[in-house]
Amino acid sequence: MVCWVIAAVIGIIAFFMMKASLSTFLALILAVIAVVVLAMLLIKLFCGESASSSSATATTAAPAAAPKPTAVKPAEAPKPVETVAPKAEEKPAEATAEKPKAAPKKKAAPKKKAAPKKEAAPAAEGDGPEVLTAARGGAADDLKKIKGVGPGLEKTLNELGFFHFDQIAAWTDADIAWVDSRLKFKGRITRDDWISQAKDLAG
Repeated sequence: MVCWVIAAVIGIIAFFMMKASLSTFLALILAVIAVVVLAMLLIKLFCGESASSSSATATTAAPAAAPKPTAVKPAEAPKPVETVAPKAEEKPAEATAEKPKAAPKKKAAPKKKAAPKKEAAPAAEGDGPEVLTAARGGAADDLKKIKGVGPGLEKTLNELGFFHFDQIAAWTDADIAWVDSRLKFKGRITRDDWISQAKDLAG
């Protein structure tokens, strides 16, 4: 630090001396260069030796650091030995009675096939209208031509043994009651006047 101060003082003096003969800017640049060069030279010759000597004395003067005391852990107290109590004698396992096995399920008996429907036989006298087991000549009339008779009713009438218009045209009041009791929709025969329609269709 002292070397830099000395060099700076000399540089200022040089600046004022050169300012008389040179321009201010040029004198300033030369003064700065002179300060730096002079400072480096002084540090190398004087300040460097003093710094090394001071650092050497500082290292010799400093007392050696005392070794840190190492903390000694207290010895652990011995753990008390646990005394294991003898286990109580195990009770003999009670004999468990074997559960009776469930009886095997009986297989369901095979369902009996429904017996095929027998063709309707002619009804006995006074037991209903005349019925047929099949259409005459194998050709049944189109009973759907009667108003109020659809495919479902036509099928039901055929199952009851009615295939032709003349059969329906010959129904009496007792016959109408007999057939009406076997239809899902009651009163259709008289309401739609099947007898008159069947007579017209029978020709």
